[in-house]
Amino acid sequence: MSNPGNLRYSKEHEWLSPAENGVATVGITAYAANALGDVVYVDLPAVGATVTGGEPCGELESTKSVSDLYAPVSGEITEVNQNVVDDPALVNSAPFAAGWLFKVRVDDTAGEPDLLTADEYTAFTEE
Repeated sequence: MSNPGNLRYSKEHEWLSPAENGVATVGITAYAANALGDVVYVDLPAVGATVTGGEPCGELESTKSVSDLYAPVSGEITEVNQNVVDDPALVNSAPFAAGWLFKVRVDDTAGEPDLLTADEYTAFTEE
């Protein structure tokens, strides 16, 4: 699965959509979903919580392991994907669509970790 060109990517394998009205959507990449194996549980930050770019904000549990979920940017959580909480397999089956994880009101004042373009992320995962 190719990485959509309109998204930005973290080296921790999260993706970030372009912000609409200051709110961006976050998920994990197909590369991460494949590496994790079958996701069986997601622990997402609560609506209203503040997350810090580059810091853990939740967990994904798969049949193989438990992995931290990192916030690609700083801001306030505005929505979580209840469908993924109810059916974690969506993370594997549609990581760039129905398997999104949460939405965040991006804090423009915070310094952010470096996010990669689709081509940069693809090169990073092929190293």
